Amino acid sequence: MASRVSLKAKGKSSKGSKGSEDRSLLDSAKEWTTWGLKKTKVIAHYGFIPFIIIVGMNTDPKPQISQLLSPV
Repeated sequence: MASRVSLKAKGKSSKGSKGSEDRSLLDSAKEWTTWGLKKTKVIAHYGFIPFIIIVGMNTDPKPQISQLLSPV
């Protein structure tokens, strides 16, 4: 048997604009969330050690930077 060819349009349907607006809004929200989480991951990755050093320098007694970075 021959395969049937579908003539339906792929993607957004033209019947209801409300549904397509909701879908595009949902896609935008997902895209921005993904973008934000990727940026947050990079900031956390490169900012963790400097953050720990800054917190360590602001404690009492105030250590020198060499005391914070040395393993002893």
